[in-house]
Amino acid sequence: MSSGRKCKNCGSSSIEVDPARGDAVCTDCGSVLEDNIIVAEVQYEEGANGTSNAIGQFVSSDSKGGSTKFGASFHVGGGLESREFTLRKARNGITQLGTQLKLNQHCIDTACTFFKMALSSNLTRGRKNSHVYAACVYLSCRTEKTEHLLIDISDVLQLCCYELGRTYLKLAQALCISVPSVGECFNDFLVV
Repeated sequence: MSSGRKCKNCGSSSIEVDPARGDAVCTDCGSVLEDNIIVAEVQYEEGANGTSNAIGQFVSSDSKGGSTKFGASFHVGGGLESREFTLRKARNGITQLGTQLKLNQHCIDTACTFFKMALSSNLTRGRKNSHVYAACVYLSCRTEKTEHLLIDISDVLQLCCYELGRTYLKLAQALCISVPSVGECFNDFLVV
């Protein structure tokens, strides 16, 4: 379906707009020109056996961007979106750990900021929450030059110090956070 637009990459006017996918694609060069297109109209298509299906994606009125699928899972935990729920849960976990370590509020806030960065970079996927929280707290301790050691966090959470060290180094490297070194013992963690 041509829409009368021109491709910014190749100049072709052969643009396919698909409301079901919510995107516009140049059929000559394959460039995606728009995605997550939001329309204010409802369209239906006829399916097998005379059934009808709505075309498009559902976007809630209080959404902060992006789209969600139909169903009960588009809101979690009392109306919060998934990302907000994850951030709130992380703040609680980091605050609890920070309180046990007697960290000041600035260190806790810094650790929460590191968690947001890790979440945005998809560094939390496939890792236990407790390990990511601990790594963010330790990143905060290192950047703020507190006297806390990784073993202190490991003892409080009853987690393996080596696993925490690997998670800490992975986050520090991936987020390009320059932290003061403590000693040569961290070279053992570099094998991930």
